[in-house]
Amino acid sequence: MKKHHRRHDLQFKCQAVTLANHPEIRTQDVAAALGIHPFMLSRWKKEMRDGKLVMDRPSKRRKAATLGEADKRIRELERENAQLREENDLLKKLEPSVSPRRPRSSRSSRSTEGGSK
Repeated sequence: MKKHHRRHDLQFKCQAVTLANHPEIRTQDVAAALGIHPFMLSRWKKEMRDGKLVMDRPSKRRKAATLGEADKRIRELERENAQLREENDLLKKLEPSVSPRRPRSSRSSRSTEGGSK
């Protein structure tokens, strides 16, 4: 019977190594919790030490793009907020002039109130 080998992504491996490198947590406990063999986790730890297993860090260009997108979104939200504040102020000014509607009574309630037929 053929064994099924799971492939773990780089993020999973790096998080597992980070946990296993914690001074109060044993590698065997991390491996058991993640459902992997302790030897595999030890190999990932060695690869990390040797620089073969490296988490991709966002590049400065990507950070700048993200900040630019965030600035653009903030400006849009500030514009929308100003517009909503103006609308809200206008509605507050109009509120006293608009009288609330009184509910109309139904025919059935009028015919029973007034007496006999």
